[in-house]
Amino acid sequence: MMTMNLFRNRSIFACYPSLVVLLVSVAFALSLSNTSAKSVLKTEAFKRYVDEFNADDDELYGNSFPNAKAWEFLEKNIPLFECPDEDLERTYYFRWWTYRKHLSKTPDGWVVTEFLPKVTWSRKHNTISCPAGHHFYEGRWLADSQYLDDYAVFWFRKGGKPRQYSFWAADAIYAYYLATGDKALVVDLLDDLVKNYQAWEKDRLTDGGLFWQVDDRDGMEVSIGGSGKRATINSYMFGDAVAIAKIAELAGRKELAAEYRSKAARIKELVEKKLWDPEAKFFKTLPRDSDELVKVREQHGFTPWYFNLPEGGKGYEVAWKQLMDPEGFMAPFGPTTAEQRHPGFKLSYEGHECQWNGPSWPLSTSITLTSLANVLNNYEQEAITKEDYFKTLKIYANSHRRKLADGKVVPWIDENLNPFTGDWISRTRLSSWKDGTWDEGKGGRERGKDYNHSSFCDLVITGLVGLRPRADDIVEVNPLVPEGKWQWFCLDQISYHGRTLTILWDQTGEKYRRGKGLRIFADGREIAHSDTLGRVTGSLAQ
Repeated sequence: MMTMNLFRNRSIFACYPSLVVLLVSVAFALSLSNTSAKSVLKTEAFKRYVDEFNADDDELYGNSFPNAKAWEFLEKNIPLFECPDEDLERTYYFRWWTYRKHLSKTPDGWVVTEFLPKVTWSRKHNTISCPAGHHFYEGRWLADSQYLDDYAVFWFRKGGKPRQYSFWAADAIYAYYLATGDKALVVDLLDDLVKNYQAWEKDRLTDGGLFWQVDDRDGMEVSIGGSGKRATINSYMFGDAVAIAKIAELAGRKELAAEYRSKAARIKELVEKKLWDPEAKFFKTLPRDSDELVKVREQHGFTPWYFNLPEGGKGYEVAWKQLMDPEGFMAPFGPTTAEQRHPGFKLSYEGHECQWNGPSWPLSTSITLTSLANVLNNYEQEAITKEDYFKTLKIYANSHRRKLADGKVVPWIDENLNPFTGDWISRTRLSSWKDGTWDEGKGGRERGKDYNHSSFCDLVITGLVGLRPRADDIVEVNPLVPEGKWQWFCLDQISYHGRTLTILWDQTGEKYRRGKGLRIFADGREIAHSDTLGRVTGSLAQ
């Protein structure tokens, strides 16, 4: 698409700014017209969701795109999704609706926030690095790249604090590149990403070769396993090393690429050797002052698969049996952050309002589901299935709810969740405090409302529908919708490598009138199809 190519090509803007502004305006209007002509889904059919969200919303905090402009922004920027499950479909649009609230225009360009009100522990422009990886994975599907282009630069050159909390920065920015296909930004940021990695090594690398982190700085305070050499930080550093090596290859810096491949290999070896408990069959935390792993399985033990760290064929995938075990992490409103069989498991309404010793947290659920999609795509194993992914995503979607005082149920996303009742624990706690906390302190009224601490839409796009982003011109799709579960679904108007994709499944051919089976289109032209609901590839170069 002409518009997408203009968005991605910063050199054109630099040389002819006034001319390009005019061209972008014209081209964007033309591309919208062309997209509409080639699209399978009609944008207006989904406006009802945004109207519903706006009508139910108590808009407490202003932002760059208030509710009055929500639909105007969303119709231009997000992929459309349709499926037979209206609850899942509604949650998809609700999460885009909330993400839009967190795009903030600042003197340093666009940033993405975690909380809407200003919180005391945030840094410049109310940014917090803890969920920033999710911000990139989710926001990479917006049609207009200016938001994440600015956000990426902000973290390293405009006053961001990327090491305030754990943050898989290089991996997340590389994941953004895999969606856009524009290598200019990641290559330009390569030296910044290397310096960031080196700073982590200086502050958190132990003599034994593993990284350590305080559980609170992982965003996981009051955890049972506590601080130490955690699966989280070591997986993040592995993912960043792999990403830096790949970006260095793009930049033609082979020695740097080799250096960071070596770093990644060393972390991988140590995580498998030191953090894997062969008896519990799970990745755990190793305290800094001990040679023994903690005696608890915690949900963050799934994190290594977020980056495809564990070696396939060695049996590590057996850990995934714990996800669906009701004595492990399985619960009706989302996976628990600690195994339920452990005596330290709690769902406390006393003490710290944000505990990671039992409640379900969307941040971890997002990591777990991204990791699970990797397992189902990249590993030969029998421990877990597409049905389990579908069930867990469905539970996650249905947890996005809150019952109002009048009994009405509205879409909602907040902080920590009671995995057995669906109550938003932090909100319940804060609303009962009579010391001004609810209205003024610790971030203001409804601190966690529309909380941007996780992903959801990316899970639908790359997991459920199965678009697997790649650096080359091959479009790979492997839906995790179980066979026989849905007769149809469609993901449309997907901005990918400067093109617009459509992915649809139509079992009978009657729903979309584009033929039976799984079909992939690029700019309205079919590039791949399959009669069955499985992996399929097509080329953008055709």
